[in-house]
Amino acid sequence: MESTLDFQKRIQSRDVRIGIVGMGYVGLPLALLFSGEGFAITGFDIDQKKVDILNRAESYILRISREEIQAAREHGFTATADYATIAGMDVVIICVPTPLSEYHEPDLSFVTGTVKSIAAHIHEGQLIVLESTTYPGTTEEIVVPLLEQGNPAGLRVAREPQATGVYVAFSPEREDPGNDAVPRRDIPKVVGGCGPVALERACAVYASIFNRTIPVSSPAAAEMTKLLENIYRCVNIALVNELKQLSMRMGIDIFEVIDAAKTKPFGFQAFYPGPGLGGHCIPIDPFYLSWKAKQFDFHTRFIELAGEVNLGMPYFVVENIIEAMSQRGKPLHGSRVLVLGLAYKRDIDDLRESPSLTIIELLQKRGAHVEYNDPFFATVGRGRKYALNMTCTSLDKICEFDCVVIVTDHTQYDYRAIVEKAQLVIDTRNATKGIEADNLVRC
Repeated sequence: MESTLDFQKRIQSRDVRIGIVGMGYVGLPLALLFSGEGFAITGFDIDQKKVDILNRAESYILRISREEIQAAREHGFTATADYATIAGMDVVIICVPTPLSEYHEPDLSFVTGTVKSIAAHIHEGQLIVLESTTYPGTTEEIVVPLLEQGNPAGLRVAREPQATGVYVAFSPEREDPGNDAVPRRDIPKVVGGCGPVALERACAVYASIFNRTIPVSSPAAAEMTKLLENIYRCVNIALVNELKQLSMRMGIDIFEVIDAAKTKPFGFQAFYPGPGLGGHCIPIDPFYLSWKAKQFDFHTRFIELAGEVNLGMPYFVVENIIEAMSQRGKPLHGSRVLVLGLAYKRDIDDLRESPSLTIIELLQKRGAHVEYNDPFFATVGRGRKYALNMTCTSLDKICEFDCVVIVTDHTQYDYRAIVEKAQLVIDTRNATKGIEADNLVRC
């Protein structure tokens, strides 16, 4: 079997074939990063539409330009839905979703389905890396057994230095859609391997595109690292969300308080309240860890409480909408409500776990006639947890609505003009900071 030294030499010469499974918000940017460093990359996805778009050198993600896809294609990038092609890869990186079930339990069906699909095509010496965010133990308790049971050659995961087989590692993705402040290659890459050789090889692969790799003792340590990063944010956002509710009762502007507190040069990091959490990680990770903790007779009370606070924010927003309309003599039932912003945060085209979806659903259940406006979504059909089948409403009609709710603070909006034209504005993001008007309510 090829030595690690020879493997590293092939990385340096860009002779290593890399396959990335999952051409979404994590996998596609990673593929382009490798491609930009001279690797010929194969992207795998079960969605044939995505495969066809990529092979036409086009993009379906806003922040990734067509020119980037075209450049990658010129460097040998290709996409396929044929998992048999896995047999030709030296490295396989799995970047598939890990959502929650309707009961807020881990849904690893995308991971298990992917591993089963590639297991039949793996070969000796191949490196397989999972990047999907998940609970500690997933790589060694689920991925490894599925690989060993599913390959016809009887290959085992090579854990010891002299062992033969396939190498397995975990390296959590650290994507932050919409954040251009830190170049992707400057984000340190945490890596945990099933054995020293797997760790060394995985670090060598990632070192070719990232300026720094952070090796840890095991895949479980790497898995827990990602959860800590996101739970840290979840807990602190829950804290300011709770303080926001208290501050409203006390007549205090929580945003003013946060701006004042962040002037302290040590011991404080600013987090901001909002209508709820969105994205693939922060709303989900606490529940992954709390579910796993139960296997160890441990109740993550603090983490679960933070999750509950954040989950309750869309309900808090709707109650404030009802109250604001009631004070103006209008019931929510039968009223027209315009939701501004569907994406889970500003200036991105990502709906995953967006609080806007929950708020729309809650408003509809209470009898409101709901429409939306979002510059990044001309239409919204059916997704994993929603079935909107709606078309973007023009802001020219804003005066026709009984209430306008700012849920996502896209920078394209002219908030002063919105407040001037709307009958009632509910601002959940402090997007109207500096604007004072009788028809404006912040919550």
